[in-house]
Amino acid sequence: MGFRVKEASKLAGVSIRTLHHYDEIGLLRPETVSKAGYRLYADRDLERLQQILFFRELGFPLKEIGRMLDHPEFDRLEALELQRRMLQEKMEHTRRMIANIDRSLLHAKGEIEMTNEQRFEGLDFTNNPYEQEARERWGDAAIDESKRKLASRTGTPELQAELQQEWDRRMQALAEARREDPASPKAQTLIGDWYDFLRNFGTYSYEAFAGLGRMYAQDERFTQNIDKYGEGLAKFMSEAMGVYARDRGFAG
Repeated sequence: MGFRVKEASKLAGVSIRTLHHYDEIGLLRPETVSKAGYRLYADRDLERLQQILFFRELGFPLKEIGRMLDHPEFDRLEALELQRRMLQEKMEHTRRMIANIDRSLLHAKGEIEMTNEQRFEGLDFTNNPYEQEARERWGDAAIDESKRKLASRTGTPELQAELQQEWDRRMQALAEARREDPASPKAQTLIGDWYDFLRNFGTYSYEAFAGLGRMYAQDERFTQNIDKYGEGLAKFMSEAMGVYARDRGFAG
C-alpha cells in the first residue's frame, strides 16, 4: 500500500511538480512501483519527505538536505529534536524583532525616545548554533565554503572578484535557459540554485524571493542590468521565482 504522487502531494501540502523535482534530483525517489507503473510513496518515503520539508523550512539548500539524510549516522529522532530547537530559536528571534518593531513604531510616532543601540536590539543574523550542529553532524564537516569565505574575507577585492564570477556564471546559465517554460524542471533547478546563492548574503523568505523577482521585471534598473545577459532574462527569472515560491507554500 502506498500513495500515488497526487495523493502524497495533497497529504504533504506541496505541489506535484515539487515531488517530481525531488525525484529527478534523487532527493526523494520512491522505490515501490504499482502494476500500472506509478511510483508509490510508502511510509518511509513520507518520513523522508517530512524531513526534507522541515529542513527546507529552516533554510537548508536541497543539496545539503540530501547529504544529511543520506549520511550513515543520520538519526531521525535526533533530527526531530534538533529541528524543534531550531524552530524555537527562530520563534524567539521573531519575537525579539516584533518587540523592536513595536518600539520603533512608538518612536516614529514621537511617543518614546530610542537610542541607536536600541534600534538594533534583538536583530541578530549570525548563524543559528543549531544549524551549525546539523551541518557538522550530518552535512559537510564545516559550514558551506561560500559562507566561510564571506566570514573571513568580506569586502576584499579577491572576494568581490570571486562573487562577480559566480554571479556571472549563474546569470549565464539562466540566460541559456530563458526560452524554457519558467515552471519546467530545468528552470526550477536553476532558479533554486539562484535562491541558494542569494542566501549567502542574507535570509530570504519565499515571499521575499518572489517579491525580488517582481522587481526584476518591474524596476527598469534591475531589468536593464539582468537583460545584459540575454534579452528577456529578467522576465523569465521573475516568473520562475514566482513559481518557485508558490510551489513552496507562498500564496502571493
